[in-house]
Amino acid sequence: MIRHFVSVYPGHIDLPDYGREATPANERRFTNEQLATVFDKTEAVAKVMDKGDWDTLWLAEHHFQPEGYEVLPNLLMMAVHLAHVTTKLKTGCGFNVAPMWHPLRMAEDYATADILTKGRTVFGVARGYHTREVETFGAPMLDQEANRELFEEQVEIIFKAFNNDSFSHKGKHYTLPPEVPYRGYTLKEITLVPRPIHSMETWQPIVSASQRAMDFMIKYNLKGMVGGGAATMAEGPIQAYHEAAHRAGKDWQLGENLGVGIFFHLAKTKEEAVAKMRPLYEEHVKMFAPLNFVPGITPAGVAASSKRGSWYDQGVPTLEHFMATGAWFAGTPDELIARVKQMEERYPGMEHVNLSTPLTTPQAMMVEQLQWVSEAVMPHFRR
Repeated sequence: MIRHFVSVYPGHIDLPDYGREATPANERRFTNEQLATVFDKTEAVAKVMDKGDWDTLWLAEHHFQPEGYEVLPNLLMMAVHLAHVTTKLKTGCGFNVAPMWHPLRMAEDYATADILTKGRTVFGVARGYHTREVETFGAPMLDQEANRELFEEQVEIIFKAFNNDSFSHKGKHYTLPPEVPYRGYTLKEITLVPRPIHSMETWQPIVSASQRAMDFMIKYNLKGMVGGGAATMAEGPIQAYHEAAHRAGKDWQLGENLGVGIFFHLAKTKEEAVAKMRPLYEEHVKMFAPLNFVPGITPAGVAASSKRGSWYDQGVPTLEHFMATGAWFAGTPDELIARVKQMEERYPGMEHVNLSTPLTTPQAMMVEQLQWVSEAVMPHFRR
């Protein structure tokens, strides 16, 4: 049953205009002072979620985005800060992009955050999807096979470091430790200092849901987040994860160790909610269509979304289309309650639901929407 309410904030600043008639994504530029407002915005969102008894605020690691869409570069530093201004809210790393890190540096930094926040930092890893970010840090992104190969070795190293007093590793990309002389002996093993002492619960986004990816997640007991931008809410990823668990001999219920993401907007009527959500949906398309994260869009639609003007006759899916798939929701609190209860029935093992305001939602609207959910929706699921 659903008992953990979480939300994703990818780190967008407040924009001056929204929608398909507004500034194209590649033309947006902001001053450093404007980009830095993301930190106060994150704190404001965290405080309202903490007061409203949400479980986890998931943040997104991104780099080099003067367009203002995703501008939080270090989630672990943010998690430590937020622990000082909230009382019980967890901060989720949704997600640390492993190919942009050395795996031992990531493991050390997470362990430090775990200890300093007394377990209120939730670990998350991902492969990345922005070439500008990943390739700039010297890791492969254009070559998807090389990216996955590197990621899988990094995760193996991270869990060796978490789970052993000392360890060694020899793989294609890393030899750890290097066999070098050190204080009179040759280094053969190394110890992560410190190691996490509260939680090594780890999440990963589910996008392709390939058998290789699902089997890898189950091997390391990685929990999966479906939707919320990386994928649409669909049977495919949930069934694929469930089948992988059963291949590994785990008797899990459908939906167990998974969370499903829904972009939402509440209003007194469905019509009002759709009208308020549409320009935010269009900003989402402007950002993600060129990155292949708008399922069903045509090449002509991708081209159209980079310009002002007419879109929908060029093959851009409508907001109503994604509302029908379940990935987006616009309506009243009672309608959202019914939607989440349907999820409970459909996925009996699922405990997490990710209700997120769309990318580029202004701060005041985010705060209002999150507070509305905590007051009108969440009490119906807190048994």
